[in-house]
Amino acid sequence: MPVFRFLKLLSLAAVLCCAAPAWAQPIANPVATFAGLDKITGRITRFDVYIDETVLFGALEITPRACYSRPPTVTQRVSSFLEVDQRSLTGTSKRIFTGWMFADSPALNAVDHAVYDVWLIECKTSTDVPPPDAR
Repeated sequence: MPVFRFLKLLSLAAVLCCAAPAWAQPIANPVATFAGLDKITGRITRFDVYIDETVLFGALEITPRACYSRPPTVTQRVSSFLEVDQRSLTGTSKRIFTGWMFADSPALNAVDHAVYDVWLIECKTSTDVPPPDAR
């Protein structure tokens, strides 16, 4: 009887071990791809930004600080931590967004602006855009 109990516990442990989802480590990427909507013109622009680089989209200064993806073997969850400042006509900037943005849930943490919408598309390892120090 003790052998059967041991085998039962061993099989239960194996089922619990293999049934749990695998938590894959996020992959840090050097490039974030965003899409931006100008609500006045209705034009959508897609643009790549290097991590820690600031780009200007309309009156918004967008600076991604991190961009993570997951391995292809797990459910994709692409996320980016970014800072968005609004530039005024006088040249001063005011922070309007700091936080995580998720490609699969663009409305979860959205940039709240009257004229522009910005959302994360993907994280990439490379781009055709030259790096900031090569321009």
